[in-house]
Amino acid sequence: MSQKTRKIPKSTKFEDALGELETLVESLESGDQSLESSLEQFERGVALSRFCQQSLSEAEQKVKILMDDTAEDSADNDGLADFEPVAEN
Repeated sequence: MSQKTRKIPKSTKFEDALGELETLVESLESGDQSLESSLEQFERGVALSRFCQQSLSEAEQKVKILMDDTAEDSADNDGLADFEPVAEN
């Protein structure tokens, strides 16, 4: 397995990886490659697919964290000021 198929650099943009994956799928579906070339493309496609899935999972986690923070902020800041109760005599 070549270095190119094994590891997708972390600096790769999701959109670039997805675009390359779509191109590989089209190429594999055409059936015009040799078995060896098809296997290399398939390996690269698996690596790209895993990279894209990981990127989506990380983005989903960030969104959940942000949504939780937003919900907590709105619950803590409902527009009412905190006050100390006045002691009755």
